[in-house]
Amino acid sequence: MRVREDEGAALNRSETRTSRRPVSRRRRAAGIAACLVGLVGGAVGAAPAAQADGDGPAPAVCPAELAEKATCYSGQDANGAHYTFAIPARWNGSLVVHAHGGPDLGDASDPGRSGEDLQRWAVMVDEGYAWAGSSYRRGGYGTRMAAADTENVRRLFVDTFGRPQRTYVHGQSWGGNVAAKVVEVYGGHHGPYDGALLTNGVLAGGTRGYDYRVDLRVVYQYYCQNHPRPTEPRYPLWEGLRAGSTMTTAGLRARLQECTGYASAPQERTALQQRNLDDILAVTRIPERTLESHLRFATFTFRDIVLGRLGGRNPFSNKGVRYSGSHDDKALNAGVERFSADPAARRDLSYDSDLTGRVHVPVLTLHAIDDPTAFVEHEAAYRATLEGARRDGHLVQTFTRESEHSELSDSEYASAVSSLDTWVRTGRKPSPRSIAASCPAFDRAYGTGCFYDPDFSPAPYASRIRPRPGGLDWPAMTFAEEQAWSRIDGIGIAP
Repeated sequence: MRVREDEGAALNRSETRTSRRPVSRRRRAAGIAACLVGLVGGAVGAAPAAQADGDGPAPAVCPAELAEKATCYSGQDANGAHYTFAIPARWNGSLVVHAHGGPDLGDASDPGRSGEDLQRWAVMVDEGYAWAGSSYRRGGYGTRMAAADTENVRRLFVDTFGRPQRTYVHGQSWGGNVAAKVVEVYGGHHGPYDGALLTNGVLAGGTRGYDYRVDLRVVYQYYCQNHPRPTEPRYPLWEGLRAGSTMTTAGLRARLQECTGYASAPQERTALQQRNLDDILAVTRIPERTLESHLRFATFTFRDIVLGRLGGRNPFSNKGVRYSGSHDDKALNAGVERFSADPAARRDLSYDSDLTGRVHVPVLTLHAIDDPTAFVEHEAAYRATLEGARRDGHLVQTFTRESEHSELSDSEYASAVSSLDTWVRTGRKPSPRSIAASCPAFDRAYGTGCFYDPDFSPAPYASRIRPRPGGLDWPAMTFAEEQAWSRIDGIGIAP
């Protein structure tokens, strides 16, 4: 039940056959879309239930931002993944396939997720691109699964509307990891993708990209001793949360507040709460405003990865890590919980989500310098990955003076996708400075600001996240390792 390299090649061969449809089919589909534009409005979330497996996309209600600008469709693919399409009234002939972040933790595909993503990135449709997004077949971790569902929604679009002139994959946050995986698995020399846009991406992969959350989990417990409490059943902290626990996010927030007073004004915290908070933030280097969300990930998503996807095996390690920045580093290092990864579990997580850097198409990244969730040093990891694979000539990285993770300026998204499209069409590689210079023209339409810093370069990943043994070498998974592992039955994370 895994997507292997040979299976990806088979999908590409299938696409070569199915995409050679007469252009007239695409024009007919676009004409249908144009006729339906006047019938839509409101929000996708209010649309009727998507079509069942095999029924194909059905007309749906577009987000209010796209009313009278596009026609929308929704459906559910053969794997159970809900999806949404949008066709602009003035379609430029190209397609953006979106990979969403998260991962969400529901058991099934969220019927509203892809519509919400369309609303957030309506700028792509405003710029004339058709848009396709999958909600994925289930919640929970699984990068290759999400990449397969992203490729599936592209194929469904082609089956319905014909092959676009050009196809780009876009991913934000964990979706950046998914989209980068799409490029590597499905984007070969003659694959269906012409380029990729990765924004605020988690680009260090699964085996290294969450090390700072591993550190948070153990450092938090050292200071707070309430997750679990001494009176509660013990479990290894790498599990995130024990099986059968009924803890909720509200319950976790209450424990964090109890220990650190993070939700209170500084003057309302006790001296011990302030000291605990200062030490946790200093050691983990996590911003105070996202402390709760990182701890939530290190609790509930870690449980999903370990207990839900890896059969209770541990892919994480903090052996040999020396923590510093606290009021008493010696006591912290002597008392913090230590553990080593199960090699097979780490291999499976690596196969699922680490990147080889083996790309064949232009890749443009956009990252907020002060992203408090996916630290900007993820970009240094990605560059090192492509350099290790000798593919960094396919990469252009841009950075903005923003401090948000989930959404950047629409003017920047528009300038980024336009620059990527020009690069693909002309073969002329842009520079961070030329992309920044193009942004004001788009800002006249969107008015959300241009915050590019073309001179910025991120520090190495290890300057922000304490490396584990071997963690200074990139890529985290070589192409040779991926090829060898792909021949092992049951490798990775099952869809």
